[in-house]
Amino acid sequence: MLDDPAVALTILVLSLFVGMEVISKVPPLLHTPLMSGSNAISGITIVGALIAVATPGPVISTVFGFLAIVFATINVVGGFLVTDRMLGMFKRDKGSS
Repeated sequence: MLDDPAVALTILVLSLFVGMEVISKVPPLLHTPLMSGSNAISGITIVGALIAVATPGPVISTVFGFLAIVFATINVVGGFLVTDRMLGMFKRDKGSS
């Protein structure tokens, strides 16, 4: 079933629309706390992309797997940087009482 490119493209486009709708409904107050969940999902994406790259198959799956690794890694690193910066806002200065 997923061997048909039209079906795979349809699933991709529908998942993009659903993802945009879900993300747009999240209030801005919750964006940063949800970053840790996003990091976990991106970690799963990295594992899946590594499997896609390591499995022999069409060159396009290797290319998309590599791009997924790159983008998911950027998302994980960015998520940790944002979370670290957010937590830094709550630290007390060493000189203050």
